[in-house]
Amino acid sequence: MKWKNPWFALLIVIICSFVVLLYAGQRIADEAAPIPDRVVTDHGDVVIDQGEIALGQNVWQAMGGMEVGSIWGHGSYTAPDWTADYLHRESMLLLHRHARAEGKASYDASPPELQAALRERLRAELRSNQVADGTQVLVISEGRAEAFRALEAHYADVFTQGRGDYAIPAGAQSDPAKLHALTAFFFWSSWAAVTDRPSTPGISYTSNWPHEPLVQNTITGESLIWTGVSIIILLAGIAALVWWRQTTKEEAVDVEPPPDDPLLKAKLTPSQRVTLLYFGVVSLLFIAQIAMGVVTAHYGVEGNGFYGIDLAGYLPYVITRTWHTQLGIFWIATAWLAAGLFVAPSIGDGDPPYQRAGVIVLLGALVVVVFGSMAGEWMSVMHQFSDDTTRFYLGHSGYEYIDLGRAFQIGLLVGLFLWVGLVLRAVWPAFKRKDDSTRGLLLLFVLSALAIAGFYGAALGYGHHTHLSVAEYWRWWVVHLWVEGFFEVFATVVFAFLFARLGLLEPKSTERAVVAAAAIFLTGGIIGTLHHLYYSGTPQMVAAWGASFSALEVVPLVLIGHEAWEHLRLSRRSGWVSKYRYPIYFFLSVSFWNAIGAGLFGFMINPPVALYYMQGLNTTPVHGHAALFGVYGMLGLALLLFCARAAAPDRVWNEKPLKASFWLLNIGLFAMVVFSLLPVGLLQTQASVEVGYWYARSAEFMQTPLMTALRWARVLGDTLFAAGAVAFVYFTLTLLRPARPAANSEPTADSTPA
Repeated sequence: MKWKNPWFALLIVIICSFVVLLYAGQRIADEAAPIPDRVVTDHGDVVIDQGEIALGQNVWQAMGGMEVGSIWGHGSYTAPDWTADYLHRESMLLLHRHARAEGKASYDASPPELQAALRERLRAELRSNQVADGTQVLVISEGRAEAFRALEAHYADVFTQGRGDYAIPAGAQSDPAKLHALTAFFFWSSWAAVTDRPSTPGISYTSNWPHEPLVQNTITGESLIWTGVSIIILLAGIAALVWWRQTTKEEAVDVEPPPDDPLLKAKLTPSQRVTLLYFGVVSLLFIAQIAMGVVTAHYGVEGNGFYGIDLAGYLPYVITRTWHTQLGIFWIATAWLAAGLFVAPSIGDGDPPYQRAGVIVLLGALVVVVFGSMAGEWMSVMHQFSDDTTRFYLGHSGYEYIDLGRAFQIGLLVGLFLWVGLVLRAVWPAFKRKDDSTRGLLLLFVLSALAIAGFYGAALGYGHHTHLSVAEYWRWWVVHLWVEGFFEVFATVVFAFLFARLGLLEPKSTERAVVAAAAIFLTGGIIGTLHHLYYSGTPQMVAAWGASFSALEVVPLVLIGHEAWEHLRLSRRSGWVSKYRYPIYFFLSVSFWNAIGAGLFGFMINPPVALYYMQGLNTTPVHGHAALFGVYGMLGLALLLFCARAAAPDRVWNEKPLKASFWLLNIGLFAMVVFSLLPVGLLQTQASVEVGYWYARSAEFMQTPLMTALRWARVLGDTLFAAGAVAFVYFTLTLLRPARPAANSEPTADSTPA
């Protein structure tokens, strides 16, 4: 029956999931918080003029956007969340003003019963949707206008004079007109967070995020309900997966390995030799990313300095963090793309014409995109562009993980399709072989490669002046679907090919197992994209779909233990197979971090109730570091090692630095997450629940002795991790030395592509 065919199941999952995801996107665009043309007082005085809110969003983007604080919880963690910060400061200014009108010195000096009355007055004032009927004019009280002017002066001081506690250097922004527009943008993000949607009284455009008791911004009933539903779905999904696993045979069958390494007779093609240069680029970008991460983490405790060295004047936090996150995406993606280029000639039995030239051109394009985009981001933050249109195309996008300017995004997209073309032309001869038992795997290989190129195109979904909610929708297509979705499917297929080519797995059973795994993974993975958007100015249906399907993302991880055991068993085989043990060990660590980083720490922050209090706290980088490097980074390193071994299967490796690297990377990452980021994030969560989200992100809380000590505790894990990276790069450098073949290797004239 068709429904038993994993290919049919995969097709149905993809079609249905994207129908839902696209429908959700249309609802987000239709129901996003309106952007008023003007904001005026009830006396008609203009507070914010036409176009100033949109201009403020562009000013925020040019300064680094999500890399300097956050909006609606999305961004970096050292500076405040500007939405929560503005809302709390405005609330306190209004409460003090109302208290003085009642003859009291301040709100704090008022008796409890008066404080309660003042909070109710504040709630009524801020939650009421005062957009005038039939217009796009927002009418506010004179008190709110006065608070706006006071906060404009406050933010002007922050960005002009700098704040060490926020890692914001002096001169971050000093143009009065831009500072006014920036404050207007902060005001609008706060207004959307507290003002009731006309259709849902008591629920704001951001579903009452952030938590702010002063204005009764508290968790909604829908968030509570869908959290419970997500847990039920998780348990049901686990039960269903275990039942399916026990009643089907969708599992790769390992076979007795051949007596000799099948790659021993292989000969590198010209394009494969060039592809090895990509792995050198991977090593350089890996080290550069760690260096930027060390500086970025240190800025969190020393403000704008690095052990007393004043770096902020030419390398501020916003730049080091931008480069840290962007380089991580670049080196991991480069490793995976290089693996595709390396494997493709092996599948198609050789290089097609001009394949080597194409691989060289692609490498040059990659270098231009990486270093050109980094230079553009620096120029944007340092105010080197004369107009914002140039900044949009060449500078900083302001959106985390897709920080590069539009011209470089287009360049990267063109490069990805060039990569697909190179891969397709190399594997095309394999499609002509009617008796090829790996044809199914080959088809999935090609489809996942096309998805990698195509889904980065979602980065072009937002424009220069796109509404923030819509821009967030498309950003998460890239971050979640491109990085966390189809790249993982592609890497799984590459490993399946490698294991099958080594004669360790039977191709047909491997094909069915991989396709079934992809169907199960994407069942939750595609619609699960919406769990990032609960509180980004989106309708409640986003929480319903996102919570339900993001729970299913965790379900396949139940089988991680079995998967890890299979990898470990492969690595322990004797004979020539033992030469591949460290590539398999790195793949084994992927299983561990998939369970911990993506599973445990991912579900810790995924349900609506958890994310309501945790979004943008240090619980987010707990998941981010453990999943991005632990899963996708380790996959990239494992692919590098597999290709390096396949390039010279008879070479004797010096495994001492590789062994040190494996343990230092894993122990360092664990220490970084468990001994620093996790306790900081949990204490912030407690502060968010008990006091308010603004407090959890404030310098008042983050600069306490305990929090400072916990952030310094990260030095241990960071140091071990950095040492592991250095050891790994050192190992790759040892491969540049003349090869020392194994004693039992014999040259042969019978050569096929590696």
